[in-house]
Amino acid sequence: MKVRDIMHTSVITLHSSDKLSVAEDIMTMGRIRHIPVVDGHYRVVGILTQRDLYKAAISTVLGFDRDKEHEWLGKVTVMDVMTKEVVTVSAEAGVMDAVEKMLTMKIGCLPVVDAEGKPTGLITESDCLRCFRDLLKMGAFKETLS
Repeated sequence: MKVRDIMHTSVITLHSSDKLSVAEDIMTMGRIRHIPVVDGHYRVVGILTQRDLYKAAISTVLGFDRDKEHEWLGKVTVMDVMTKEVVTVSAEAGVMDAVEKMLTMKIGCLPVVDAEGKPTGLITESDCLRCFRDLLKMGAFKETLS
């Protein structure tokens, strides 16, 4: 099975110059935990995760209320907190390869990129679990797991 078979193809992206307040709004409204960050040529240059956003939101420690926190996040750019060493995968890679990368690197998603490094999708831990569940429903691994 290939990554293209289970990946999300509608991917929201951010630019490194976007403000964290925008990223927070997108993540909250869209219930998204990972957003690839692209450069001016639409190539993936990083990823912003919910964890990155939490680390940046030190305002809770400072005792800011919600409005003040959002105002503070409006002063910080995505580039300031994004993960720059982003691990990617191609749509033609096997799902097993993607799972191995996520397990080895201890990450929850992989941006799927084309030969030019442009995003074509996103594969998450949840996608892999859904795939595993579907295989179980079809009877795969029946003897192994019983």
